[in-house]
Amino acid sequence: MIEVINISKSFEDKEVLRNINIQFAKGKCNLIIGQSGSGKTVLMKTLVGLFKPDEGEIRYGGRIFNKMTIQEQIDVRKDMGMVFQAGALFDSMNIEENVMFPIRMFQRTSHAKMLQQVNLCLERVNLKGINKMMPSELSGGMKKRVAIARAIAAKPKYLFCDEPNSGLDPQTSILIDELISDITHEYNITTIINTHDMNSVVEIGEKIYYIHKGELWWEGDNKHVLDTDNKELNDFIFCTALTKKIKEKNENK
Repeated sequence: MIEVINISKSFEDKEVLRNINIQFAKGKCNLIIGQSGSGKTVLMKTLVGLFKPDEGEIRYGGRIFNKMTIQEQIDVRKDMGMVFQAGALFDSMNIEENVMFPIRMFQRTSHAKMLQQVNLCLERVNLKGINKMMPSELSGGMKKRVAIARAIAAKPKYLFCDEPNSGLDPQTSILIDELISDITHEYNITTIINTHDMNSVVEIGEKIYYIHKGELWWEGDNKHVLDTDNKELNDFIFCTALTKKIKEKNENK
């Protein structure tokens, strides 16, 4: 479990996060949603230690992350996996080398064992046998799956995904959602996802946190997110012509 307790963060005179309190559940897909500029990306960067909060605590397993020494924070980061918005694969490395990278960084083991773990992870994301291919040879969806394989290669306890469906077609996005959800439950990972994708919200949002102007404005799950009287959340969800029509159709039943 990751606990966020009374977190606030400002840049110069602009307050970006204000008194955020969240408990991210272990073994579930925790989704952070909100408009661009709402503070959700700053929240995720604060969770992984890229930003230091001005006030409050971030706790990993009950330990206060933002008050640890640098070495203690590094030890916690060894348990983190990250899927970046654009995949962020190393262009100069083949797929095998990309997936092996976090294992080399954080684990001392033989090359044979590292390769075995790489193959297991690639097989888990349905990309068996592409070890020697280069990132430039892959489609967008394949790159995201490689990014997920790399993120889980070092067997993390915590998985962070920043807009994992960005730039993907709807069908591929569904496959990525299903993959992240399956891995979360299979390995009992605390997964935190920043997303604008409403399909992700509805399909895999076991825990949903809506950030509005730097505050936690609503929390719930995918069973209730489409049926709430929270005006700002409704304005965010039903902002397109398609979602408005869906809402009107449901209201007229």
